[in-house]
This record gives sequence, C-alpha cells and structure tokens, in this order.
Amino acid sequence: MSRNPERNDRKSGPKTASKPGGKPPFKPRSGDASAEQRGPKPGGWNPNPPARAFSSAAPRPSRGKVDADGFLWGRHPVLAALANPARKGMGRLLATEDRAAEIEREGTANGHKIEVMDAQTLERMLPAGAVHQGMAFKVQPLEGVSLEDLGDPAEGIIVMLDQLTDPQNVGAIFRSALAFGARGIVVQDRHSPVLAGALAKAAAGATERLPCARVTNLSRALERLADLGWRAVGLDGDSEELLENALDHRPTVLVMGSEGDGIRRLVAEHCDVLAKIPMPGGFESLNVSNAAAVALYEATRKQR
Repeated sequence: MSRNPERNDRKSGPKTASKPGGKPPFKPRSGDASAEQRGPKPGGWNPNPPARAFSSAAPRPSRGKVDADGFLWGRHPVLAALANPARKGMGRLLATEDRAAEIEREGTANGHKIEVMDAQTLERMLPAGAVHQGMAFKVQPLEGVSLEDLGDPAEGIIVMLDQLTDPQNVGAIFRSALAFGARGIVVQDRHSPVLAGALAKAAAGATERLPCARVTNLSRALERLADLGWRAVGLDGDSEELLENALDHRPTVLVMGSEGDGIRRLVAEHCDVLAKIPMPGGFESLNVSNAAAVALYEATRKQR
C-alpha cells in the first residue's frame, strides 16, 4: 500500500459540474474561510503543508556504519595490543597529533606506521560514545589458544564463562582474572563477544595479555579439563554450599553463568560442586563481574 501523501485518486483541476444524481459542487458561502485560512483538516491530508524553514548550515558529517568489533580504542587497550607479539605487523594504528608524538617518543609503536588525524575524524570512525583518548587500533581478532595449552599442566585457576554476552562484564572479568593471576579464560565460541571494542576497553589491556580458549562445547571442555587434573567449582546463588568451603588448594576452574539464567543445567552437572557467595547484607545478588572478582580473590587465597 502506497504511503505517498498525494492520493492516487485525486484529479487535477476544479470540478465544474456534478454527476447526474450526485451532489452539487461545493461553493463556499460568504464569510467562509479559504483553504489557506482553514488549515489542515484534523486527521486528514493537508493540501497546504507549511513551508519548511531553510537552513544554510552545513550538513553534519555522517558517522556511517562502524565496525566496532574491528577496533580497539583507548590508551591502555591500544598500547597493550601494540606490545603483544601476536599483533606484530598487523593492524592500522590511528592517533591524534599529540598521541602520535607520545607513541613515537616512548617507542611503543613497535614498527606500526601511525596515521595522524584530528579527534573529530577519529571519533567518526568509532561507535558513538567511544572514549578513544586520542588513539585507536583496527585489528583482526586474536586466534586464542587451545584448551590443552591452557590446561596443561594443571595448576592455578581458570575462569570459564557460560554464555556471558555483555562486553562490559566480560571485559571486567578479564581484568580481574589477570589481576589475580588466573591462567586464562574459557568461552564458548558461538555465544561470546569478540575481544575488541567496548570489551577490550573495559578490560584495560587484559585481553592482550591473558590467554583465551574458545571451545565448541563447555561440558566437553570441563570433561577434558577434569582429565588433565582440574576441579570445577560453579557459582550458583541457590546453592547451600558456601564458596569458601567449596574451594581448596587444587587446580580450580571457576564457572560463571550469565546474570539472567546462571549456569546452564548440563554445564552445572559437569561441575564438581556448586557454591554461593555469602551475602549477609540481604541483597539478592552481585553483578557477575563483581562476583567473579570475589571468587577469584577467594580461590587465590585458598591456593596460597
């Protein structure tokens, strides 16, 4: 159905006569307002739309389609990526004039050519609201590591994320895991965000320094880690077991579920124990990234 306001059945020119048996043509009575004076008929088509005001201002440059997954932005994520040997010879480094001078002065470009541009041009290349701090790096996703490389030998802590999709939460968990000395992160390849964009910004460079294994099936990954000597502890707010009692000195996989659904049933069945963080304040739950930080601290303390 056409949405054109010009109705298809409207004919041009005034009607001079009515059809036999039809209504006579409308004649305005003395004192009636003209069409211009009457204005648009409420709820109907306006034959005399008001003229639009003309603006002489230049059109605002269009941001266009932005490839958020292909960019790192912000000082810490970009410098961490430049320092990553896996990034050598790849990527497109963009920076404002002052940031470019800083990178050259400190020798952190690591062989990458810097494209200098003003802040507004750089901003248009990134998603709305991206805090770029004068630098960005367009890169391909890192390949990651295999589960065997991450889990062998069995020692320390690994964090497994079951269908966490919020980039801010995942990035914050990477940051906490690196801070507490975890071996790495395990995610499911089909249900996890790319390690770039807002996630890399929230991680403050941790995605470049902490190994990440992408696997097809988390349940089978837990079976394989168990064969290698790992013990899985899943966080579940409905469990009766307290986290500090569930943890010990053995190599531990901390399994974190999404904030909405928690750990899925099959993944939970492959955990050795489910435990909760005690909350004497009576509040329902912590944000998943905060819960991960608490669990990492407790697991690290137990292993020491």
